[in-house]
Amino acid sequence: MSTFAQRERLLLADLLETAGPDAPTLCEGWKTRDLAAHVVVRERRPDAAGGILIKPLASRLDRVMTEFAAKPYEELIQLIRTGPPRFSPFNVKQVEELSNTVEFYVHTEDVRRARPEWTPRELDPVFQDALWSRLERMARLMGRSAPTGLVLRRPNGQTAVGRRGTPVVTVTGEPSELLLFTYGRQGVAKVDLDGDADAIEKLHTGKQLGI
Repeated sequence: MSTFAQRERLLLADLLETAGPDAPTLCEGWKTRDLAAHVVVRERRPDAAGGILIKPLASRLDRVMTEFAAKPYEELIQLIRTGPPRFSPFNVKQVEELSNTVEFYVHTEDVRRARPEWTPRELDPVFQDALWSRLERMARLMGRSAPTGLVLRRPNGQTAVGRRGTPVVTVTGEPSELLLFTYGRQGVAKVDLDGDADAIEKLHTGKQLGI
């Protein structure tokens, strides 16, 4: 049975293949080739992927990213489809679900929503619940750099606190859209913001809230 992470992996690979190597994405400065290289390096080169979070390793990550981006684009797509190497932690189903479901969902939307004619996907309730579960666990981490207090709210009333403080901005939307908002895709996330007007402006125009 396909997992959410596997489903999003294959969808991302298909979108990248269809778009070609030079299409825009929502990741600043990256075209589809760069995004594909990022996905492959993250799974296959843990010695370099640490540079995503650890600044002293960033230069090594840049070098390895450049190497992978220079590979044939079709090879990068195939590496995404086939997944991580046999002995990678990402090959463990539970690890892949926890680590890749959100990663692949966000990057899939990075490709989809960079197109002028994009429309929101209809996501099934089970997947929305899975995304909400992950968002609840990550809310404090993702909201720690918010310039205001931050509350994330589903249409059904469930809430998660991203950052305590005043003034408070409440961001309401489906879990999928709230994730995009907290990952810095404020311009395309289908959410409603409620609170002080100045606070909303600061939050809405800020960069990535989390890591």
